[in-house]
Amino acid sequence: MQLLQIYTDFVQKLLAVCRQFYGGRLISFCLFGSIARGTVTPTSDVDFLLVIEPLPDGRLQRVKEFEHVESTLAAEKSELRKQGVSLELSPIFKRPFEVQQGSLLFLDILEDGKMLFDRDNFLKDYLTGWEKKLRAQGAHRVMRGEGWHWVLKEPFQFGEEIEL
Repeated sequence: MQLLQIYTDFVQKLLAVCRQFYGGRLISFCLFGSIARGTVTPTSDVDFLLVIEPLPDGRLQRVKEFEHVESTLAAEKSELRKQGVSLELSPIFKRPFEVQQGSLLFLDILEDGKMLFDRDNFLKDYLTGWEKKLRAQGAHRVMRGEGWHWVLKEPFQFGEEIEL
């Protein structure tokens, strides 16, 4: 089986487990990073954003809660490791109000993110509005080899503030 397909199949299982575990608390699940871009390697991690309400305070409590999802998928991950695929999970947890505070992470999600679940288009609508603001000030991603950087405002005057 092709590597990208292995990751894609696993992400579908991950999404199903997240939907089951978080239930009505899950608002959005957005895949980003190398899997979303289709540039996976056997050591690619699974980068994804979860928007959940309510959500415990602090990263440690959020990760602790997520351990149920990880343990549900442990056998699957172990089997894939035997095939040489590492499948480390790298979740980002946010409440809706934390999304609305903005994040530089959203720059890459705008370009490469894959919305796999989005109740009432919450994240899509937020990102669409954010993207309009960015484009209005000339923001764009500049590719350099296999990497990139963002120009957030063009033209830019030294000392000028950039509002995201």
